[in-house]
Amino acid sequence: MASGLTLAILGAVAFSGKAIIVKLAYRQGVDAVTLLMLRMALALPFFVLMAWWAGRARQGLAPVALQWRDRLGMVWLGFTGYYLASFLDFAGLAYISASFERLILYLNPTLVVLLGAVLYRRPISRYQWLGLAISYGGVVLVFGHEVHLSGEGVWLGSALVFCSAVSYALYLSYSGEMVRRLGALRLVGWASAVACVLCIGQFLVLRPVAGLWDLAPDIWTLSIINASACTVVPVVLVMLGIERLGAGLAAQVGMVGPMSTLVMASLFLDEPLTAWVLGGTVLVMAGVFVCTRSPVAVPAS
Repeated sequence: MASGLTLAILGAVAFSGKAIIVKLAYRQGVDAVTLLMLRMALALPFFVLMAWWAGRARQGLAPVALQWRDRLGMVWLGFTGYYLASFLDFAGLAYISASFERLILYLNPTLVVLLGAVLYRRPISRYQWLGLAISYGGVVLVFGHEVHLSGEGVWLGSALVFCSAVSYALYLSYSGEMVRRLGALRLVGWASAVACVLCIGQFLVLRPVAGLWDLAPDIWTLSIINASACTVVPVVLVMLGIERLGAGLAAQVGMVGPMSTLVMASLFLDEPLTAWVLGGTVLVMAGVFVCTRSPVAVPAS
């Protein structure tokens, strides 16, 4: 269990470092389309290898054959869960702090609960409503502080990152059946590979390829770190953590993510670590915990 906890914590911390890397790269004058393409292009070979390894035969058992509906599902999940969510996230980070970005993304479990009510008519218990109120109250608290520090661009940045969280929540809501059929690692590998291709295609349409050679060396260095230490490595670490701990406990360990972002943003980006930010973060984490650990409402007979 100790090894599982270590893997899950390291994965959560590595994931949270993505926003720090992006903010540092923006200081070098790169745009979101180029930066996202570099991250995904560098990570593409690893995702393909991950999908191949997860789908190989083991102990004489053939893997589940991919049907057309599986392939279409992977394209859809790659678009919503990794391409669109990543692009909106990168675009939003140009306007808001790394700490606030991580806080908004941490609302994902609450969005899954809300989407479940809208898409599948799953009832929401009063405890879940309480958790929703606490977590969104924390976001509003930090939002007010963010507007005071960063100005009107916070509205656009917050909207973009929130839409990123919604896009990823859609991926989580629709991926359950495919995860059971194909396995989490195989699905993540192929869906991420689809997203990589989409990000590369977007760059080829919107930006000149020759511009890559004019990028500062620091941008390439940061992109390599982003693709490896903040993308591929945490995916593997979290999956291994889930394998040892189970999804529920691994999700609780993931609560270190927002706190690690606060610390790293203060150390590397000089973002102020104020009582408002700390208070809002605690509220969001507490609200998500209440929302995800609450008993589900029983439909009225």
